[in-house]
Amino acid sequence: MTDLELATSRTWAEIDLDALEHNAKTLRALLNPSAKFLAVVKANAYGHGSIECARKLQQFGADWLAVATIPEGITLRQNGITLPILCLGQTDTNLAPLMAEYEITQAVGDSQNAKALSDYVASAGKTLRIHIKVDTGMSRTGFYWPDDEAGKISVAREIYEVCNMTGLYAEGLFTHFAVADDDPEFTRLQLRKLLEAEKYLAGLGYKFEILHSAASVGVLNYPEAHLNMGRFGLVLYGYASTETGNEDSDLGLQPVMTVKSRITAVRNLPAGATISYGRTHTLKRDSVIAVLPIGYADGLHRVLSNNYGVKVHGAVCPVLGRVCMDMTMIDVTDIPGVMAGDVATIFDGELMPIAAKNAGTIIHELVCAPSMRVPRVYVENGIMRI
Repeated sequence: MTDLELATSRTWAEIDLDALEHNAKTLRALLNPSAKFLAVVKANAYGHGSIECARKLQQFGADWLAVATIPEGITLRQNGITLPILCLGQTDTNLAPLMAEYEITQAVGDSQNAKALSDYVASAGKTLRIHIKVDTGMSRTGFYWPDDEAGKISVAREIYEVCNMTGLYAEGLFTHFAVADDDPEFTRLQLRKLLEAEKYLAGLGYKFEILHSAASVGVLNYPEAHLNMGRFGLVLYGYASTETGNEDSDLGLQPVMTVKSRITAVRNLPAGATISYGRTHTLKRDSVIAVLPIGYADGLHRVLSNNYGVKVHGAVCPVLGRVCMDMTMIDVTDIPGVMAGDVATIFDGELMPIAAKNAGTIIHELVCAPSMRVPRVYVENGIMRI
């Protein structure tokens, strides 16, 4: 048995790198020509495999990559990625030596964090690139930008002091939109606040090379927010909306991930038989049940029990009973000729938004869900590989 055969013997995620390139080119064309293209590859590239996706994006010509943790950035560096990398997450300052060693730019959102980073790089005789984060309404991390004049002056001076700390080079200024998908008024307020912060800093004599505010939906919906760098996350992986996918989009994005599972058993069960833990489903007719080797430990959320359907031979087959840790049962009674070894499609571009709606969540969570025991199989130029 080959490694590829082994990888596709149970449950796997097919990652279409050609679709990734298509999406990147489509999105690049939407971006202001002078703006840089930042591809977000945090969380294992939203579950798609950070190393392979980063390699493809570097080959395509992305300008920046973004991660959430320093170890994520180190992994990319150790696998030949040379693009500038921005770490968006708040990071323990004890990792400053690694930031410097692996040339990872760090987001900074408070003076205490900045001072600790400065103390290290100053003592080591090094320089660390940082991007200053301004909290314009997300209320998560960043220098909070107030509404009153005195407060604005005070925060601007605080940021200015950080920009001039020994060993730090404040290359960028940025913010993150909280409701870019459904609240234009608040989103534009956030943009105004960022630009206001930039203006105040310029008045103090500090100019930033890079100014960025818009992530996926923000880039699509607010051209004025492109500034000189756009950050692309979920849209890069094929979905224009966090909840509805591409239902109302004419961008032509191609979902990159398809999760598949190979049927292990097909069983004939009588009407009245009950299915899975808790006996939450009772068969109303004599039925043909297929067992799939996928469960919540693989990324098929238990909340989809009795509440979802997967594709077999192109037809949607309902999930019956509770999703188990390692197995799930589906009804294939109306699908002729189903056999052990046939492939079921668990998630694809059509099913993902349905699963998100039924689970009461967003597509982001579902693409990140396939666990590490689910092999990623890459498709490029029609060739499958692991």
